[in-house]
Amino acid sequence: MNTYQAKIGYARISTVDQNLDAQIEALTAAGCGMVRQEQRSGTTLEGRPELNNILDFIHKGETLVVTRIDRLARSMHDLQTMGSIRAQCKIPL
Repeated sequence: MNTYQAKIGYARISTVDQNLDAQIEALTAAGCGMVRQEQRSGTTLEGRPELNNILDFIHKGETLVVTRIDRLARSMHDLQTMGSIRAQCKIPL
């Protein structure tokens, strides 16, 4: 039986003055086999193609890993929206 569970990392910075290196290093150290990254504002889910790709293609048994919750969502509404997407796909949090 295959017990492999993929970890998918998501790194995000808001401005060009910030650096993704620390996030990528932490996600790699956490065992993420793939790290998606982008430089986008986190104020909304719209306009974040790498995160949307992850949410579209993540499968049951895979884990989305972030270094801090604010890299994923900046509002409870966006976090709840992601939770709804997860529930529709039957992916546990």
